[in-house]
Amino acid sequence: MKEYSFLDDYSEGCHPNILGALSRTNLEQHMTYGLDSFCEQAKQLIHAKLNNADSLIFFVTGGTQANLIVTSACLRSHEAVVSASVGHILNREAGAIEATGHKIISMETSSGKLYPEDVQLAVDSHKAVPHMVKPRLVYISNATEIGTIYSKSELEALYSCCKKNDLLLFLDGARLGTALCSKYSDLSLGDLAKLTDLFTLGATKNGALLGEAIIINNSSLMDGFEIQIKQRGALLAKGKLLGIQFLELFKNDLYFELATHANAMAEKISQGFVGLGHKLLDDTQSNQVFLILPNDLIAQLEHSFSFYTWAPHDEHHSVVRMVTSWATPEAKVDSLIALCDSITNRD
Repeated sequence: MKEYSFLDDYSEGCHPNILGALSRTNLEQHMTYGLDSFCEQAKQLIHAKLNNADSLIFFVTGGTQANLIVTSACLRSHEAVVSASVGHILNREAGAIEATGHKIISMETSSGKLYPEDVQLAVDSHKAVPHMVKPRLVYISNATEIGTIYSKSELEALYSCCKKNDLLLFLDGARLGTALCSKYSDLSLGDLAKLTDLFTLGATKNGALLGEAIIINNSSLMDGFEIQIKQRGALLAKGKLLGIQFLELFKNDLYFELATHANAMAEKISQGFVGLGHKLLDDTQSNQVFLILPNDLIAQLEHSFSFYTWAPHDEHHSVVRMVTSWATPEAKVDSLIALCDSITNRD
């Protein structure tokens, strides 16, 4: 049996505060379908962070369903999504968006991020009306699939480009906590409420059992949005289960505390491996570490630890991804680095 897994940030259950709250309230009766007091209190806490009383908050069952709901609510049948080539909706959701009848326009990008020039190219290359789909929704994630994060100036420029081209900007925040808590970040939740039309908060990868929160900042998208949630099967009858989790996450800033820990563990892995002479694919900006390691070292590390081999780098090296979580014990990070040290020095 392997000592520890760095495959993802959702292999554990949930933070003890959430588990305790769920247990304490288990036999209490509350209103259903998100009309309970827990959901209301959680929304109040989130609104305080958004500093935007006009934003609407909806709790749904998960991230993929959130992406489907947003797409359904935003697009007409002939409209399309613009995404970076490594976008989660493009590569990790089994064609869920395409299954609804909407095309995803893939834009090549080495950083995992979309820039105004990428969006403008997508718009300019889809002007053969009525023979082509029309770009309408720009999809980004923060952090991206390769762990990079957006700066405030980058998001401002991207949002400005979207407004100029009558596009909607949607930010997938599955790992938003680690992005906002990154030492490289100058963004806040309040900034996202001003610089996106919609975004999600992320919970499953930051200490919750399940669930997602969709934040709508564009008033033109609010009418009937809850119907989209019901149609997509994401309106939980026992809605208090979601409200309790987000209430605990945003009570006393637990959401940010957990993300900060995940980032710190990732940074320790980065520094440890670099200190042993190994290279990073790019600077570690959130809780995903991308290392370029010799293939024989990878094989030996895999006897004790689980992680993902991302892609070949050259004949003798590959890029691996190691992901830390809100629950990653520092002792396991120390053990990983110590094993790498012993193998490197032995060889």
